[in-house]
Amino acid sequence: MADKKSKKIKNKKKCTYIGGQAVLEGVMMAGKTCQACAVRDPDGEIQVEAKRIKKSKGLTVVSKIPFLRGIVNLVTSLVRGTKTLMRSAAVYGDDEGEAGRVQKWLAEKFKLNIMDVVAVISAVLGIVLAVAIFMLLPNFLVSLICKSFPAVKGGVWQFVLLGVFKLSIFIIYLAIILFLKDIRRLYRYHGAEHKTINAYEHGVPLVPEEVMKCSRIHDRCGTSFLFIVIFINIVVLSLVTWALGVPKIENGILEFLARVGVEIALLPVIAGISYEILKFLARFDNKFVLIFKAPGMLIQKLLTTREPDAEMVEVAIAAFKRTLEMDADETVPESEFVTGGILSKMLEKTKAAFREKGIDESDAEWIYSINLGIKRSMLKNERVIKPSESKKIAATVEKRLEGRPLWYIIGDTDFCGCKIKVDERALIPRPETEILADAAIKTAEEGDKILDMCTGSGCIAVAIAKACADKNVTVTGADVSEASIMLAEENAKLNGVKVNFVKSDMFSSVRGKYNMIVCNPPYVKSGEIPHLQREVLEYEPRVALDGGADGLDFYRQLSKEIKNYIAKGGMLLLECGEGQTDEIIKMFPKREYAMVMKDFAGVERFIKIAF
Repeated sequence: MADKKSKKIKNKKKCTYIGGQAVLEGVMMAGKTCQACAVRDPDGEIQVEAKRIKKSKGLTVVSKIPFLRGIVNLVTSLVRGTKTLMRSAAVYGDDEGEAGRVQKWLAEKFKLNIMDVVAVISAVLGIVLAVAIFMLLPNFLVSLICKSFPAVKGGVWQFVLLGVFKLSIFIIYLAIILFLKDIRRLYRYHGAEHKTINAYEHGVPLVPEEVMKCSRIHDRCGTSFLFIVIFINIVVLSLVTWALGVPKIENGILEFLARVGVEIALLPVIAGISYEILKFLARFDNKFVLIFKAPGMLIQKLLTTREPDAEMVEVAIAAFKRTLEMDADETVPESEFVTGGILSKMLEKTKAAFREKGIDESDAEWIYSINLGIKRSMLKNERVIKPSESKKIAATVEKRLEGRPLWYIIGDTDFCGCKIKVDERALIPRPETEILADAAIKTAEEGDKILDMCTGSGCIAVAIAKACADKNVTVTGADVSEASIMLAEENAKLNGVKVNFVKSDMFSSVRGKYNMIVCNPPYVKSGEIPHLQREVLEYEPRVALDGGADGLDFYRQLSKEIKNYIAKGGMLLLECGEGQTDEIIKMFPKREYAMVMKDFAGVERFIKIAF
């Protein structure tokens, strides 16, 4: 009924080589050099998996030889079609209950994904059912008629009957499965595929509202050539039987099996001839050719296509456009669906991608553990990752591969047991800085006034305030960046602690004296900044990194002004770069009271000076 409203365009403006196939909640389009499958996932987003079609040299040569190319195309189309169908199903692999337990068992015992197992079983069952329904059953029915009417046996009418039964069984099969809700939905996507191709061929803009006006019937659909294939089947079997004669086999069962065996053996011949005829007819669009196409188009209208909605058409358009794009430009990258899988295999694949980009592999472990809600140590326990979990992981991995620092992507990090919000307003707290904060916490005494100079995200100030809540200490954080101060205030609120934050260029706006001053200032040499890792150079604020020509500018300023801000008996705690401790200690008059501490890697990283 909806098809009556379809846009009527008499002449095609261009005929595309792209063909399609409906899949679970989506459409696959195949071009000359690639195929793209678009699927709308459970979250309502369109995912596109696009792959280059890779052929061996031998297959490429054979695919150009008339008749043989039909066999090659038939086999490759079946294989690709089945794989694509299973890949689209994998997007919906969030099965719970018994299926979920089977997935877990297969993953733990054999490192197998249930979708891989289902794909193999489905392929085998598909072949068995196809042979049983479309070969064994028609031949069995013909055998019954031949017993009742011996004159039919061995003649052309036997093969005409065989063709009629095959066609009838096929139509009945299509009509029966139409009662299945999922099949009706699949046929709606089939309609979306046809509408999209029709729109392109008639010069209609590829936007849902315009494509929806086009017909869901297409004259080049495989269904349209069904009668041609049936006819070729009848002709080939008749000619072979006539040429070889009818074998005299007394045993009815053996005769039946022999006839089926001959038909199976002739399948490649039928496929090759059919392909050449179909390829020839596809060049023409006239009334004579329409006679052969009309029955199949009627089956499309009545059985194998249904009117899609705009969202289905949008999916088909996405697949079609990606195929066009990749065929036109070989540099367009491939893409994959975000599906579930085996944890160890997925994690190793991510690590390999990170290695190629020069990214620390531990970032991959953090990404998986955070998104799965488990500890990193638990990643060694094999499990199945669901598509919904995989989607979150993939989004994080993609941003990390673009160069954005991991913790900016995650949005927060743990620092001394505090949850610290992180973004581009301040440096990401480094694990080794926890040593500095821990030293400050252990040194703090009852009623101390503590200053965290160059506070950045406020991680040190917040950690001290939280750990020393019972010591009645007063904590102040100072930083030259107003954005950093805002972030630090958010972190204090997030952790439920009171810290007084001041915007100050070193001591310029700081008042009073403090029992302890903690400082982790910028200490990277200016000349080394262009050579820093991409994620540091492009994302973290330079003002928090640049320590001047030798990286010691801020320590010099500290050494000159600290006497006005440190109380008698006070303590200065510093973090610095590798190889800087000796030069820094020389700047301070109380150098004899200085102590150096090492980081996790054994590098002299921290200085503790008593005043």
